[in-house]
Amino acid sequence: MLDSECMILDDQDMAEEWIVRVEGKEYGPTDIETLREWKSEGRLLPENEARKAGADLWSTAAAIPGLFNVGPIAAASVPRPTQLPLQTRHRSFGRILTETLQIYRKGFFQFLGLTLLVLLPSLVSQATTALAPTGRASDVDGRVLAAGAFSLLMFVLSMVMWPIYVAGVQIVTAEIAGGGRLGLVAALNEAVRFWPRVAALCIFVYGVFFLLIVFGLVIAGMALAGASSLLLIVFVLALLVLQVWMFGRFFVNVLFWQQFAVLENAAFIDSLRDSRKLAHSGRDLPWFKRPLWRGAFIASLWFALVLAVTLVSEWTTLHHYFDQLVTTQDPQALLKQLTEAQRAQGFNVSGFALNLLQKILQPLLGIAFVVLYLDSKSTSSDSY
Repeated sequence: MLDSECMILDDQDMAEEWIVRVEGKEYGPTDIETLREWKSEGRLLPENEARKAGADLWSTAAAIPGLFNVGPIAAASVPRPTQLPLQTRHRSFGRILTETLQIYRKGFFQFLGLTLLVLLPSLVSQATTALAPTGRASDVDGRVLAAGAFSLLMFVLSMVMWPIYVAGVQIVTAEIAGGGRLGLVAALNEAVRFWPRVAALCIFVYGVFFLLIVFGLVIAGMALAGASSLLLIVFVLALLVLQVWMFGRFFVNVLFWQQFAVLENAAFIDSLRDSRKLAHSGRDLPWFKRPLWRGAFIASLWFALVLAVTLVSEWTTLHHYFDQLVTTQDPQALLKQLTEAQRAQGFNVSGFALNLLQKILQPLLGIAFVVLYLDSKSTSSDSY
C-alpha cells in the first residue's frame, strides 16, 4: 500500500509544476527536481511562499509533497521545518565562484551576444584604423578622413551599447539564478528599458573613478617635480593617502549600484544609497564573509586576470620598451626608436586573441556580483 502511494506521488511530482516567491520575486514554473536542486543549494527554504502553476492560492514550500519530506505519511510524523540558521543559508566564497561559472555556462550564448554588442563596434573601429591609408600630415586624403569618422562612430556606438550590456548581464544572471531561461532578444528588450538610468549612473560612477585617477597622476607629477623638496614630498604623500581613501570609499559606495538600478528598479539616488547600505551590511559576520570584502576579493581576482592577460599579450613590447629606456638617454631618439619598433612589430595575433578572450570572459565579473548581491540580500541584517 505504501509503495503504491509513493508511486502515485512520484507521478504527480513529474506532472505538476510549481512557482515559488522569494523576497517578492517569483521563480518558475518549474518541476520538483529543480526545486530539490534549489533546496540542496540553500536557495529555497521551507517558509518561502509557493503555489502550483495555474493556481492562485499561495502556500509554503514546506507543503510541496516530496520536497522537504518523504511523503504524506512521513509528513504526519515530522514537525514542520523551522527557518534555517543564517550560516546555513550563507554561501561560501567558493560557492559564489562556483555558481558564477555555472550561470556563465548555462547562459553562455546570451552573455556572448551581450558582449558582442560592445565588442563588435570596437573591433570594427580597430580594423578600420589599422587598414586605413596613412599619409603625410600636409596631405588631405578623403579616405583617411572617412576612416577616422567611421572609427569615431563605432566608438560612440560601443559606448551607447555599454549600458544595455550592463543591464543585460544583470537580467540574464538573475533569471538563470532563479531557475528560468531568458532568450537574448527578450533580455535585450528588457535591458533597453533601463538604458537612461544605467547610462546616467555609468557616466557618474566611471566619471568619478576617472577623476580620481587623474588626481593620482597629478600627485605623481608633483612628486617628480619636487623630488628635492622634503616638505613637498610630505605634502604629496598626504595627498596620495587622501586619494587612496577617496578611491576606496567611493568603490564601497557603488559596489552594488548595477544590481539595485536593474534588479531592484531603483532610481538614480536610491541605487547609490541602497548600494552603500548593502555594502556596509553583515557586521555581525566575520570580516571575510561581509559583502564589502567579498566584493573586493571578486574585483581583485578579475583585475589580476586582466593584468596577467595584458602582461602576457604585451610582454615582447614591454620588454623592448624597457631595454630602450635603459640604453637610450636622448628622449627624442627614444621616441623615434619606440615608434619604429611598434611599426616593425605589426599585428600581434596572440595579443589580440588574449584580449578577445578577456572580453568574452568579462561577464563573469557582473555575474559574480549578482550572485554576491543575492547572497548578501538574503543574509544581511537590519543593524547597519
